[in-house]
Amino acid sequence: MPNRCSLLKLRPKAGWGRVGTAVALALTLSLPALASTEIVLGQSAALSGPSGMLGSEYREGALAYFAEVNRQGGVHGKRLKLLSLDDRYDPPLTLRNTKQLVERDKVFALFGYVGTPTVKAVLPLVETQKIPLIAPLTGAQLLRQPHRPMVFNLRTSYHMEIDRMVDYLVRSGRHRVAVVFQNDAFGKDGLKGSLKALRRHGLKPVATASVERNSNQTGGAASMVQNANANAVLVIAAYPSSASLSREMRRRGSTAQLMNVSFVGTSALRASLQSHEASGIGVAQVVPFPWNERVPVVKEYQKLMRRQQAKPQFGFISLEGFLAAKMTVEGLRRAGPAPTRQRFVTALETMRDLDLGGYRVQLGPQDHNGSSFVELTFLGSQRWEP
Repeated sequence: MPNRCSLLKLRPKAGWGRVGTAVALALTLSLPALASTEIVLGQSAALSGPSGMLGSEYREGALAYFAEVNRQGGVHGKRLKLLSLDDRYDPPLTLRNTKQLVERDKVFALFGYVGTPTVKAVLPLVETQKIPLIAPLTGAQLLRQPHRPMVFNLRTSYHMEIDRMVDYLVRSGRHRVAVVFQNDAFGKDGLKGSLKALRRHGLKPVATASVERNSNQTGGAASMVQNANANAVLVIAAYPSSASLSREMRRRGSTAQLMNVSFVGTSALRASLQSHEASGIGVAQVVPFPWNERVPVVKEYQKLMRRQQAKPQFGFISLEGFLAAKMTVEGLRRAGPAPTRQRFVTALETMRDLDLGGYRVQLGPQDHNGSSFVELTFLGSQRWEP
């Protein structure tokens, strides 16, 4: 579990409505908060509730890097501040949080939003306000096609992840593939990617079933998959539903290979299951293995996470937040000592082949998709942590 000691619970304020239970978090600065000496980034993400581990882990990784940049004097003398609001993976709350960040808090850019339906809810505001949205935690096509001038993706798409998973299943002789998807924009995007990937191999899913966002009511989906005699399942859902489906499948005696897209949250999924329940489950990853110190950026990530936290917990999601922070800082450096949003956008578009330390990012004026990195991992009966 991520270190949650830094969460500051705020009392509800008049006019906040459902934001009353929001968790507002900021990176503590060693200098007074002056507009001329800081750059404020705004984040709305799940920091509590069923999907809270995703936002919390991403944020912890980002803060580890931002804190080090501040320790060294900031970017062109300006310190970085991350102002985060909890949206509990609820799109209406995401939109309300974003309006507050943009209109009241006057953030310079938006950073590290979590989830497809939540990001979808704020895209019109992002585009009308012309405010950059950096490294959202989603691989949805709606952020890639059509081209979004204000959105900069670090991670690859879910469709590329699913292509890799289907290729693996077909090579393994598992052709009876079912798809279980979250009943929202995220899940439906994954379903489209699954149909496309299977079609490349001349296949169709033997069953498709939907589950509600953050729900553990997955018995119906498990029955559909079992009745179709599937020997593999593509799971397009966050960890609460994925963990529940895994338990239901095991209870029914299924030996189908379960494969999850990266958004499931590997650490959160593993923590939600007993060791014997987790063993063998596949998860696509869009960043390097967080325990492989031979990758320079992973070594740096571990060092700074240890500096930031007394008992750091390494993981794929926090490493993604760390990488996103590095990409953001590089963009701010290139934007110069007096950055504007447009200069920042232009600076990001100059990252034609940026090496973050064994993880390469390539952006351009008409290509805001930073990486095509995908690896497949499989949970074992033992944890990966040393």
